Amino acid sequence: MSAFTPDAVRELGDDWQAMRLAAAERFATAPLPTPDEEIWRYSRIDQLELDRFVPAACVTDVVVPDGAEGLIDTDAEPELFADETPDVFAELNRAFMSPIVIKVPAGRTFADPIMITHRIGGSGTAVFPRLIIDAGPDSDVTVVERFVAAEGADDDTALVVPVLQVRSAQAARVKYLAVNEVGLSTWQIGNQQAVGDRDSTTLLATVTLGGDYVRARTEARLSGKGGTTKQVALYFAGGDQMHDFRTIQDHDAPNTSSDLLFKGAVQDRAASVYTGLIKIRKHANGTAAFQTNRNLTLSEGAWAESVPNLDIETNDVKCSHASTVGPIDEEQRFYLESRGVRPEIAERLVVLGFFEEVIAQLPAGPLADDLRARVSNKLDVGSDAARTGAASALQGVSA
Repeated sequence: MSAFTPDAVRELGDDWQAMRLAAAERFATAPLPTPDEEIWRYSRIDQLELDRFVPAACVTDVVVPDGAEGLIDTDAEPELFADETPDVFAELNRAFMSPIVIKVPAGRTFADPIMITHRIGGSGTAVFPRLIIDAGPDSDVTVVERFVAAEGADDDTALVVPVLQVRSAQAARVKYLAVNEVGLSTWQIGNQQAVGDRDSTTLLATVTLGGDYVRARTEARLSGKGGTTKQVALYFAGGDQMHDFRTIQDHDAPNTSSDLLFKGAVQDRAASVYTGLIKIRKHANGTAAFQTNRNLTLSEGAWAESVPNLDIETNDVKCSHASTVGPIDEEQRFYLESRGVRPEIAERLVVLGFFEEVIAQLPAGPLADDLRARVSNKLDVGSDAARTGAASALQGVSA
């Protein structure tokens, strides 16, 4: 019997009960998706046993830089796009959410990031973090949101259903990074929505290393002339992991631009799926939109799928998409080995170099070196000495 009922919502009894209850009632009458639906094709959604889970509070730490303490608004409604619900999991989040609302006043800029860490653990529990970033005109903010396994919970079978909503007002600049390092038995099914007004700039970045099955749907819409969005992602799956991404670059105003770069690697029996859509509406003339997805298959049993799509309703555009799936470039490996680099380190260097283009664009700050180390540790090659040698060699190459 499902624990995600309207009665369970009534027991929460907070200020947002009307919103929660309406969402729970809609969820109760909606069927769960199946792989037969086009937007869930290739997914493992048919393996989700939702009845195994019960809702739980999300354990979250928030660290704000000096001078930014007032940005966390505990009284603000945790909803920017009430009329837009991407799927039933977004409804489930709305019903059982643990919300954080960041409201950035007009003209305020913050150089240091707001750091949010969700600690995921407890077999059979489901958590629903919800992050709202509402950036006023000509403001500047960076937010890093981490999803990590709680101490001792690496093997817990948990469910995470996060939602992100971003509104970038005129000339606002928002940079957001999600880092997934949950346990290898945890499922994560998330939705991200961003809307950019005139002359705004929005960066949505993702690093996915953890999880059993991880799905992220990201929709970036440009509703104001001159707006810009960028989406970048690094994902690396091993063992029996599956990483599943759906992206939408929606141009709903003229003279807007979007750029997307997703790079992934799979090894062992792991799988990844990327499906992207560039949508340019009839009135969005002068648009420039680019989409690139690159994938490395590091083992014979690993599998990756890349499906780029275009939906263009006007001719006055610059638009391109590209995707590749394949093994490591043997010429790069041979070059490194010819310079005296051992084969196991050469392979690590090629993979780390492959991801460096993404890492360099992440608003990660001091996390960047840690992310490089975590990527290196996922590579199923060599010893600790080899990993150390590869990391040192990469720093030398970068320098």
